Amino acid sequence: MRTLVIRSIAAVGAAALLTLGTACSNEREGSTGSDSAEGKGFAKDSLIGVALPAKTSENWVLAGDLFTDGLKDSGFKADVQYAGASTTVADQQAQISSMVTKGAKVIVIGATDASQLATQVKQAKDEGATVIAYDRLITNTPDVDYYIAFDNFKVGQLQGQALIDGMKAKKPKGPWTIELFSGSPDDNNSKVFFDGAMEVLKPLIDKGDIVVGSGQTDIKQTATQGWKAENAQQRMDSLLTSAYGGKKTLDGVLSPNDTLARAILTSVKGAGKPVPVVTGQDSEVESVKSIMAGEQYSTINKDTRKLVAETVNMVKALQKGDKPTINDTKSYDNGKKVVPSFLLPPVIVTKENAAEAYANDPKLAALTK
Repeated sequence: MRTLVIRSIAAVGAAALLTLGTACSNEREGSTGSDSAEGKGFAKDSLIGVALPAKTSENWVLAGDLFTDGLKDSGFKADVQYAGASTTVADQQAQISSMVTKGAKVIVIGATDASQLATQVKQAKDEGATVIAYDRLITNTPDVDYYIAFDNFKVGQLQGQALIDGMKAKKPKGPWTIELFSGSPDDNNSKVFFDGAMEVLKPLIDKGDIVVGSGQTDIKQTATQGWKAENAQQRMDSLLTSAYGGKKTLDGVLSPNDTLARAILTSVKGAGKPVPVVTGQDSEVESVKSIMAGEQYSTINKDTRKLVAETVNMVKALQKGDKPTINDTKSYDNGKKVVPSFLLPPVIVTKENAAEAYANDPKLAALTK
């Protein structure tokens, strides 16, 4: 297995990944999950809790609005909460405990700190609630029933390949010099993204075709605390000063998301350096604009509307006493159990395919014209 995630994406069949509706493969039909709401059901107007991290990206803000509307439209009472701007886990711990006390039948959690919620998740389970980890896997607890996300290891693979493709387009032959950035160390996804990217990049690093100019290849060196743009910009400033003096050029930067990508680009432009190939994730408006302007090279389209809709479908299935649709029972080991998962396929987006990728998103589609 992967460390928390199996390294082989083959475990998640492409056909299964593309199945976003209710059709079930044999694996789904034979899978097992929650022993709380599953098979019992609950009143349709029950309270559903949604605990999200701080509003650090456009997608978290959108998710909260979509959950509020989607759950209410389905007849549920919705209690949607965000952790405070400090991103401390204490806010979220208190919010989850409050949802349990209020009698929430399902609690959906986008974890602020994936490793610090075991007590609250157990409390929820002890009271008969079903726990769904949303986007970020909750670790080191047997009390998580389901995980729903885009395939985050695949996200990293796509980012790594996009970095290579973008550099080759600019400079057909290597070696290419790059720098590596990863997300916040308290977000389980950060390592998943990084591991996926490094599976693609490391063979070329080992061959010498790719050189990490600073020598910083360990995830502890590349981490960006709190996913904060200012932290990424500060580190990029430091790297440019220490490793890119004189005529030494930087060909590419692995950035795990759009917010950090824009901060990295700000640093590079501020230093008067040529713009390197920079990856991203989340399809944030400003980054799509940057891609279309020929600055940021790529992003990942993870349509929050689809992810929230599938999560609401899980809740509706549990309300009826049915098994929710899942398509992966092998990949996501949280340290205590392999969590039954529903994974959606991420899509790499560059200037070349942006119009197609965002055809069904009016706001982003308008930016590609």
